[in-house]
Amino acid sequence: MFSQSSVTYAAASPQPSNDWQEAFRSWLSADDADEGYSEATFELLSSFAENPLNLNQSSKSQLEQLPFLSAEQIEELVAYIDRYRPLRSLGELQMIESLDRDTRLLLNYFVVIGDTLSPTRSAKSVLSHLLHDGHFTFEGSLRQPLYKRKGDINGYLGYQQRHDLRLQFSSHDQLKFGLTAAQDAGEPFFSGRNRWGYDHYSYYFQLRKIGCIEALNLGMYRVQFGMGLVMNTGFYLGKQATLQSLGRSTQTLTAHSSRSVGSYLQGAAAQIRLAPAWSVTAFASYRPIDATLNNDGTIRTLLTDGYHRTETEMEKKHNSHETDLGFRVTYHPNSPHKTYKPTLSFNAVYTHFDRSLVPYVSTSSKLNYRSYAPSGTSFFNASLDYGLTSSRFSFIGETALNGDGALAAIHTASFRATDQLSLMLLHRYYDKRYTALHARSFGEGSSAQNEHGLYLGATWSPSRSLSFQGYIDYAHFPFLRYQVGAPSDAFDAFLRARTLFNIGVLEAHYRFHVRQRDNDTHSYLNNRYEHRARISFAYPSSSASVATVSQPSLNFKTQLDGAMLACREQQTSRGIMVSQQVVFRYRTLRLNGFAGWFHTDDYDSRLYQYEPSVPYDFSFPAFYGHGIRYSLMARADLGRWSFSAKIGTTNYFDRAFISSGYQQIDASSQTDLLFQFRLKL
Repeated sequence: MFSQSSVTYAAASPQPSNDWQEAFRSWLSADDADEGYSEATFELLSSFAENPLNLNQSSKSQLEQLPFLSAEQIEELVAYIDRYRPLRSLGELQMIESLDRDTRLLLNYFVVIGDTLSPTRSAKSVLSHLLHDGHFTFEGSLRQPLYKRKGDINGYLGYQQRHDLRLQFSSHDQLKFGLTAAQDAGEPFFSGRNRWGYDHYSYYFQLRKIGCIEALNLGMYRVQFGMGLVMNTGFYLGKQATLQSLGRSTQTLTAHSSRSVGSYLQGAAAQIRLAPAWSVTAFASYRPIDATLNNDGTIRTLLTDGYHRTETEMEKKHNSHETDLGFRVTYHPNSPHKTYKPTLSFNAVYTHFDRSLVPYVSTSSKLNYRSYAPSGTSFFNASLDYGLTSSRFSFIGETALNGDGALAAIHTASFRATDQLSLMLLHRYYDKRYTALHARSFGEGSSAQNEHGLYLGATWSPSRSLSFQGYIDYAHFPFLRYQVGAPSDAFDAFLRARTLFNIGVLEAHYRFHVRQRDNDTHSYLNNRYEHRARISFAYPSSSASVATVSQPSLNFKTQLDGAMLACREQQTSRGIMVSQQVVFRYRTLRLNGFAGWFHTDDYDSRLYQYEPSVPYDFSFPAFYGHGIRYSLMARADLGRWSFSAKIGTTNYFDRAFISSGYQQIDASSQTDLLFQFRLKL
């Protein structure tokens, strides 16, 4: 489990708080952004970058909050910490064989080596220590567009600026509470139904590792159980990221500090350690929700975008309410001497709406795919999730039932054959009748319903400087889907190669994706063949170039992206994008420059591109048409103060206006300014 090779216990290099974004982007495929690289995941990692996890006080449930760690890596980390606590240096992570170089470098951004609190100290003493060692952070941001949309002139109820405020107290990784106030562009501010100021407020309190309390959350929070078949309002990872984490199960309670309006709960949640091997997690939530209503007052569609810019959108704000109750009982014996470590959990979730959910279903073939959409006022789901994990092998699964007795099941088996080769097999079966309102799990489709699939992935590192990662995935959909009027299939294959040179990192990947859609007359299914490729070169490597107090550093990254979509009845759609990123660091100053040229035939061949931004701002836009994109971001850390600013422009060569409806801009270019300040006390 633990390597016996010598380790140099040198102090870890300082990790600038924003560098994790590029490291994480390199680990996460851009294609995964379209499959669920959500703002919640970005927000979670931003929080850990600002308030790293103290490994000397960490538990399994805390390490599970880091989405890129596999079950084997977490088990080995916990075993190593329990055996050799207190750790003296991050260099000790080299002793853990399952932690490859890339994962170890990424982990360094989110963990620190801190003091170990005495287990004999009282809860009151520990809480007093946390309050004394903590700090307040006050943050504000403003996005100012240098253009006007049609809605800004006539239609939107508020101003064209987007802005938010955050106030947070945090102490290590154990205590956190705060308030986030967020306002989208076009929403009324201190007027109308927003007479209390901002359109959305997130308030939260989180306490960890105090006596028998593993976690306590009050206010707004997120919950994730097992593999997500009954409850997952937390992070979600795409197919490549699943390969990195080896499809592990998890149990997390996290504070909802985001400006995001969807996928959170409101009330109280707690995880209590009943005995060394037993724990129970329970939550209760009651919150207002947005919905589109039918003529009879029932709910047609649940809304999660959070926009309240027009009278129509404002009428849908908080017009319904949702109650959620749930619990999880877990058995996980702490057996450091056993080769295989079992885990068994029972999960149950109950959801109730104050209005009946009645999705519109028509006899038209275009809408029959919604025949098995959730309907009614009350919903119940229960599941068992289980696992058997060792240092080289793990088997993890979850089997769930809904109130109608429909089944959903997902299982993964991973095997680290050698230190250089890891294999993973994942099987899922989601009945067409299975519905779970808070489920989010692995799949080709957007929900854990109407899918049967098999996924095989592998990671191979033949040397320290060369690695390969790839997967193939097949999915069958027994029932109709959106724009698919018959049973259909999908196939997905991905391969990435990465090599490290003395001067930088060369990376290339290729993805081949086949989906089926109705033809124009809905008489048969067409195969849609999608090809996406990327090649990039970063020089010098980000891990090898960190600015010191007296010497500046300069990093470059050149990238070429291509896409092609072919279909029998449609003209082939192609797209290409060439981009350049430059990062300059000196003392407390950081500059990020980005420029890219793109040319695609249409939206089908759009290309995603990561773009650096200010802290807590998620930026992974899609580009289509013909144009250029360029931006410049600057950040300066001046003692307790931090100031960030970004300007970004997109110029289109193929259109006289941008977007449509209230969002239409009567110009061929758009420029946005983004400002942010932060104060730590």
